Amino acid sequence: MTGPHRTPLAQEVIEALRAAIAAGEWPVGQRIPAEPALMERFSVSRGTLREAIKALAHAGMLQVRRGDGTYVRTDSEIQGAVQQAYDRHVDEDVLQVRFALDAQAARLAAAAADAPAIEGLRAILSERRRAWAAEDVEAWIAADWEFHLAVARTSGNALLVELYASFGDVFHGTKTAQRLQAGFDGCRSAGHEEVLEAIVAGDGEAAARSTTDNLTYCLSFTAGG
Repeated sequence: MTGPHRTPLAQEVIEALRAAIAAGEWPVGQRIPAEPALMERFSVSRGTLREAIKALAHAGMLQVRRGDGTYVRTDSEIQGAVQQAYDRHVDEDVLQVRFALDAQAARLAAAAADAPAIEGLRAILSERRRAWAAEDVEAWIAADWEFHLAVARTSGNALLVELYASFGDVFHGTKTAQRLQAGFDGCRSAGHEEVLEAIVAGDGEAAARSTTDNLTYCLSFTAGG
């Protein structure tokens, strides 16, 4: 992502900017300091600074708005790349990626889950059921996403969690709301309660199968909608 043609100094600025963003010094959606302030902070020329900003904009972390400044788009290069890639793909492609990530997360979670993680998953599913019964779509979407993200966290694989979390609104958000058409069952046990039962039992293959079954169901609505 940062080619060999870049000067060592520009690379240092890239790393410094990346670290500041990741640390939350400039939150997502906030404009970073103007060029003069950053040039003074890093003791670099305008050209070197712009080279670094251009690299992070290409990576999806920053967004340069002509005449307005440069804004933080995401605090993760992985998330930035995913958001950019998502614009080039259809919903079916995104769900196909979930088949791999969700199934493996569930499989690993079944081997790694402890009592606090299981109780946390139970609580999320309780909120998910409540939201669906109350026809609170926003709360249902939030709880549904939180459950799958919690399963990924329970897997114990930090890279898998980062990859999964990078999809964020791509996996849910507005695209999920569009899928909630007539006949869609937002409280199927497959992919949720069944996955939790399999995790509690330590049965990774059953957890993966239930997840795949649920995603196949969701894919049928996406393709048909």
